[in-house]
Amino acid sequence: MKIGLLSDTHGHCDARIAGLFAGVAHILHAGDIGREAVLDELRAIAPVTAVLGNTDHELRGSGYREVERRTLGGRKFFVVHVGRPHDLAADVKRMIFEEDKPDMVLFGHTHHAEKLVVGGVTFFNPGGAGRARFGQPRSVAVAEIGAGGVIETRWLPLE
Repeated sequence: MKIGLLSDTHGHCDARIAGLFAGVAHILHAGDIGREAVLDELRAIAPVTAVLGNTDHELRGSGYREVERRTLGGRKFFVVHVGRPHDLAADVKRMIFEEDKPDMVLFGHTHHAEKLVVGGVTFFNPGGAGRARFGQPRSVAVAEIGAGGVIETRWLPLE
């Protein structure tokens, strides 16, 4: 199973995303969506699970939450906007490490692509997919769940 991963679109859905996400079964968006139209464009590619980010003021009250959980391809994904292990709120940390024990935490916020493993949980940031900000290169990512449930990830540049 192939899953599209992105964050921090801030109202801009790069036209290249459709080609990069061709064939994905699901898309996870880790917040700072910007506007509903971004999700509509993504839904034209595959079903979408999205969370609110710190700048998603206009989308609050629209049914989106700050945390989502999805099981895809037999693997548990936890989606949150601010998700670096040392930045987690106490209740979110408890959900991840004590309750949910996901295979992957997808997060955004920093616009910096990174992958780290803490306490047996992979924390993955696909980078910022919107317009360039903070001097960071723009990117999205894909996760592929292969034989034995192994999750392989790779970043796809938007530059």
